[in-house]
Amino acid sequence: MPDSSGYKYLVKMEFQVDGPVDKPDVVGAIFGQTEGLFGPELDLNELQRNWRIGRIEITLRRSDSRALGEVYIPTNTDIAEAALIAAALETIDKVGPYQSRFKLKEIEDVRAARRKQVVERAKEIIKEWSSKAISEGEDALKEVYDALKPTKLVYYGPEQLPAGPGIYDSDTVIVVEGRADVLNMLRAGIENVVAIGGARGVPDSIVQLGKSKKLMAFLDGDRGGDMILRDLQSKVDLVKVFRAPSGREVEELTPEEIRRIIREEAAPPRPAAVQPPQPRAQLPPDLQRVATELLKDLEGSLEAVLLDQSLSQISRVPVSKLYQTLQDSNGIRAVVFDGIVTQRLVDAAAAKGVEFLIGSRIADGVKVPENLKVATFADLKPLEVQAAGGQ
Repeated sequence: MPDSSGYKYLVKMEFQVDGPVDKPDVVGAIFGQTEGLFGPELDLNELQRNWRIGRIEITLRRSDSRALGEVYIPTNTDIAEAALIAAALETIDKVGPYQSRFKLKEIEDVRAARRKQVVERAKEIIKEWSSKAISEGEDALKEVYDALKPTKLVYYGPEQLPAGPGIYDSDTVIVVEGRADVLNMLRAGIENVVAIGGARGVPDSIVQLGKSKKLMAFLDGDRGGDMILRDLQSKVDLVKVFRAPSGREVEELTPEEIRRIIREEAAPPRPAAVQPPQPRAQLPPDLQRVATELLKDLEGSLEAVLLDQSLSQISRVPVSKLYQTLQDSNGIRAVVFDGIVTQRLVDAAAAKGVEFLIGSRIADGVKVPENLKVATFADLKPLEVQAAGGQ
């Protein structure tokens, strides 16, 4: 087996070839038959150049006229990309001129052994410390330890999806990617949570859940999270989407980071009087009038209105779907929406040639390119005041 230290996952495949092949033949089939399958970002050569996968090791033994063996691929990708690599290798049907079959044995979390070692050492430290604690403090310590015990994990629906017990009682449920994400949310005190788990696509239990409860999503800040979000939005209505910071996974966040992300994204817009100073755009009079009229209906709706070049309404969508709608649309001149102008929305709007982005407020640190003008609902208020004064 390869040295997988420093990597996150180890993809283990087994294969059988109906002919007497050697290791170089297998290596050639792996790189040749997976090339271009998912574009350059998941090309094995490119992944190796970027140190996202390590050296591919192969064991091979011959039996009669066949060759049997294993393939080991250490990866620094997220679990979704590791799974795609494994699935790509399973499509290999020939090695040289001979028929072959590749099958996934497992994807090993190589960090698990290290975590186990850390946990065992922590137990030893606790035992050593406990043996020195004074007897009169034992009852008080027990109460503290009991309060720190995490909420018990439950399993939901026929797919046995990992979930928190709050899924049954809460009117709103947060959808995450995997079991480790559920456990981390429970550590943060959030119990109304359920994971998609290892299912391909959105499990039917979550689709049915969305018919009786409001669904939110809390996903990794990577390409895998983007793919899962797109899949979720095609099957259920999401009232809010939370994302881990770029390049990080939900299971890696601290409880305070999780609570802060939910608190900041879910907080209602702050009044204009307490907003920090931001550079504001000068809106054309026709857009000012249209946006001011839309404002009366948009405030508090968590919806977005997309306007074309003549300022006619193209569509009206939930704010949770605005990012994807921008990516899929053309000919948009302006967007007016009851939500926060984030860097992610600014980048998407600028890439599609949108001229104006008007939201309830602007997130701190947003950088706006020259071809886009950003404004807030506060910029529309003066016109409302003037109109009222002239009546």
